[in-house]
Amino acid sequence: MRDLVYTGFMSLDGVVDSPGGGPTEEHRSGGWVFKDLEFVPEAWSLKGEELADTTALMFGRRSYEAFAPVWPGSEDHAVYKDLPKYVVSTTLSDDALVDGWGPTTVLRSTEDVAALKAGVEGGAIFIHGSAELARRLSDAGLIDQYNLLVFPTLLGAGKSLFGRSDRDKQMLTLRESQSYSNGILKLVYDVRR
Repeated sequence: MRDLVYTGFMSLDGVVDSPGGGPTEEHRSGGWVFKDLEFVPEAWSLKGEELADTTALMFGRRSYEAFAPVWPGSEDHAVYKDLPKYVVSTTLSDDALVDGWGPTTVLRSTEDVAALKAGVEGGAIFIHGSAELARRLSDAGLIDQYNLLVFPTLLGAGKSLFGRSDRDKQMLTLRESQSYSNGILKLVYDVRR
């Protein structure tokens, strides 16, 4: 079985919306990851560590449409270029996929994601951005690990990683944590089964 890992930047109040700012990120505090904090290189080490574990990427439609025009030519994301990509969407057509960014498959349901995870071929699949997708997959019990960089910022509004639906309690096990001088926390949690 393959692991499904959510990785992202999160404000202390749980918002994952528009961390980098830029096009398609209309949140009023867009770019909050890079604003008002001292840059401490070691606080970003989790992103480098993930590169070695990532064997495929998964996105929701909106995150795919935001990343696909940028990441294929990005030096920071060059390692991801040829990796398999999965886009979970009921509306994205196959002819809307970006050429030259590795093999890309459109999955139409959480059942398709569950079938992909059940396969024995390949390793960890990392979800970047895609808050709505992450909530759906979490509610379906499909996420195995959360890799979070939590920022000392309260945004008050925006997309949340976790839903507010009434559901059974889900326990997590802290695998790794680190705090940095600029207030960022690295938190890596495994989902208990």
